Amino acid sequence: MKIVCKKSNLSDGINIVTKAVPSKTTMSILECILIDTREGEIKLLANDMELGIETVIDGEIIEKGMIALDAKIFQRIVAGFSDNDVMIEIETDESYNAFINCGKSNFKIIGKSGEDFSFLPEIEKNDSVVVSQFTLKEIIRQTIFSIADNENNKLMTGELFEINNDTLKVVSLDGHRISIRKIVLKNTYNSKKVVVPGKTLNEISKILSGDTDKDVNIYFTDRHILFEFDRTIVVSRLIEGEYFNIDQMLSSDYETKVKINKKELLDCINRATLLVKEGDKKPVIISISDPVMELKMNSTVGSMDEEIDITKEGKDLMIGFNPKFLIDSLRVIEDEEVSLYMVNPKAPCFIRNAEETYIYVILPVNFTTVS
Repeated sequence: MKIVCKKSNLSDGINIVTKAVPSKTTMSILECILIDTREGEIKLLANDMELGIETVIDGEIIEKGMIALDAKIFQRIVAGFSDNDVMIEIETDESYNAFINCGKSNFKIIGKSGEDFSFLPEIEKNDSVVVSQFTLKEIIRQTIFSIADNENNKLMTGELFEINNDTLKVVSLDGHRISIRKIVLKNTYNSKKVVVPGKTLNEISKILSGDTDKDVNIYFTDRHILFEFDRTIVVSRLIEGEYFNIDQMLSSDYETKVKINKKELLDCINRATLLVKEGDKKPVIISISDPVMELKMNSTVGSMDEEIDITKEGKDLMIGFNPKFLIDSLRVIEDEEVSLYMVNPKAPCFIRNAEETYIYVILPVNFTTVS
């Protein structure tokens, strides 16, 4: 194999596919990036057996072939050339040695046979669901923070993607909170319901340009999901199992409704957390009565008390929350004002808009009244 390509193209491609290179593995071939030019395109591929990424880059193919190169070493070598417009030549021999030449720099690294590489599973591309790159990137950003970060319940480490007619609903939860986002699709589709690993969505969001004029085609099988955009393909295993019955956890009942300026509330909670040392679990205590919401924080460092003007319906209420959970939800809501719906100090708080395009459910925490 022999190819020549611009450093910037090669570097961009490597940065995309390395997101599927495992940090730990007993299979050394999975620590590699595959360069495959057999089909007349320069394809870079990485695969950790759960997540696989393939991308096509521009360049000249002088001799077709393929080789697997250690991802870390390959990435470091290419990154070491400071000029993005410089041309890099990669040539291999029959012993799987790779010669990387750029200007007066010449590297020789030992590669592996491409035949030993784990290629992406074949996915039939039928009935793709189409969303813009901007929409997919946003919907991940607005929900990914409430997946669980441990493996005790595998389903909680992923997000539910549910399609009904022209609506895509994405759900995440971790046992303390639920995040739900709904968007209207351009077309109508058959019903689908899958759980996508959070890791996959995190990595996709890093690759997506976020361009409103560029689309992502999403394909589903019983075991895999495929995202195709620009000249990149991302294939991921799905998380098996029946997702939680979210509808049973949602309620339209409330005893107290508060309408409040989102930025004022978010800024106030952020100020309250200045008194909390990392690792401490101190609740922010919220007292609701016409015409203000009072927020209190009491910690070993000190205390804080602040009032915000509100519009209130229903009963007065005192309730406590993990401030991080409120911050995570509020910072991804674009509305100027938000509505909070509560029943009592032990029942969940619902943050939702009238159209219910977003719903954030946050469980309260027990607290001792701050004097």
